[in-house]
Amino acid sequence: MKKLIAIVMIVIFATSIISISSVSDQFVDAGSRKKIHFTQTITSSQDPGKGHENHQLSFVLSPSEGTLYDGSMTFTSSEHVQLVVLHEINSQDAKGQPTWTIDGNTIYGLSLIDLNEKSGSFEFTGAALALHSPSKKFTSTVSVDGWIRGQPTEVIMQKIELKKEEPTSLLSRTNVPATIPMHKGIYDGEQVLYIITDGSDGNYAKTITEKQGWIVNNATAISNVPETALEQLYIFKNGVKGDGIYGFQDEVFSSTPSQESQYSALNSIIEVTWKKGQKEIVFESSTDIVTAKENGRIEFNETEIVLNTPQIVWPDGQMLVRTDSEITDHMSYGEGQITEINKEELTVTFVAHRGWGPDGKTIYYIVTDATPKGPAETMGVVSSPSSANLVIHSGAVDLFQFKNGIKGSGPLGFQPGIAGASLGDKNYSPMWRIYLVEWNDDESAKILETKSDIDSFRADDLLSVSIARPTNSDHIVNCPFIDPFQETSLNG
Repeated sequence: MKKLIAIVMIVIFATSIISISSVSDQFVDAGSRKKIHFTQTITSSQDPGKGHENHQLSFVLSPSEGTLYDGSMTFTSSEHVQLVVLHEINSQDAKGQPTWTIDGNTIYGLSLIDLNEKSGSFEFTGAALALHSPSKKFTSTVSVDGWIRGQPTEVIMQKIELKKEEPTSLLSRTNVPATIPMHKGIYDGEQVLYIITDGSDGNYAKTITEKQGWIVNNATAISNVPETALEQLYIFKNGVKGDGIYGFQDEVFSSTPSQESQYSALNSIIEVTWKKGQKEIVFESSTDIVTAKENGRIEFNETEIVLNTPQIVWPDGQMLVRTDSEITDHMSYGEGQITEINKEELTVTFVAHRGWGPDGKTIYYIVTDATPKGPAETMGVVSSPSSANLVIHSGAVDLFQFKNGIKGSGPLGFQPGIAGASLGDKNYSPMWRIYLVEWNDDESAKILETKSDIDSFRADDLLSVSIARPTNSDHIVNCPFIDPFQETSLNG
């Protein structure tokens, strides 16, 4: 029976070893202590413990007689998980506490920490470390930094001989569809289709949210952007009935992406009201509107409100639509950000990319335009050179992207990015100033989830952070944060 127990335990341990993948230089001999330091992706399997047969378990550090682990672990998981720490105990101490055992003879004390989270960081001490789910199979990426106390078994030593595999960041739903309502506008007598994602005034954003049936973010940070980063959008408060924001004629734009040097998705809102006694017509250009104002036929209310209104279709062009409309976790970041433009239903479907907010919470964002032109073309979005005026302005917020380290779904092929602000923060803006994070040693890379993670590893001189300047130019990207899972119901 003892032989059977040993075989089962070795099988469990060996399975964990194969899952964690070899780490030839991650064990540093220090007498009876050995250093452990690795990042790896592991997949759960049936829990072999008695009474846990319907559960899922992933050993991060497997049990080995006479061995004690201590250190810290950070993880991300495809499902909500619990943390399991096993402790060596005598059989007579088993009564009155939770235990884990394969055969009823070799018994471990069990500490179950019900995190009910998909990510987290914590310190541990015990004879084994695992992630656990009561029912759902899951995949996790873990980073461990700690020590083995005691004499490792032969099984651990075999781990050194296994072939190295490049660690990857495996998150679920790294790219998902986001269907957003479009509005009709006008430029020089021809139709523009555009979306509204952010507004500098909370009440105004709420009003448009209710009218379009899709959330407009409150982004006070864009309220004072320089005029050189703005265009004008004329919205009508009365006049000829139509499909505009207030039920009158369509909004009129002062430029489109075809006027590349002028175009900006950030628009200063000018509300237009017809004076009494005037013959109301449909304006077809901003020039005609300004002329009517000078002739005393209409009045302007220069609201000082800024809306983020990326154009999707304009008179002689539209945003790039991907040739492959299938959205997957491993799809290319480039080749376009849109899978469908539905002009009949007035909706556009973007690829929403998953990342982390500054506090480690999941965020999703879309990409609509960027500067300089090279990166914009690579991502398949509109070029907007005027956005460069925000590079040292508070109207733009920092977004950290990784240029090496853990392979993943980020725009450069590594782990997802980390934003310097989240929705609801006073400094949130859809306009992002890009910083590049580079590990000094690829093999020391870990999954980072928060801005403080970056700051900590930077302080320890393990990574460097530098502002992105592709083609030696200022780099700003319009990346509105969105909830891709909300229902779309344009009320028009």
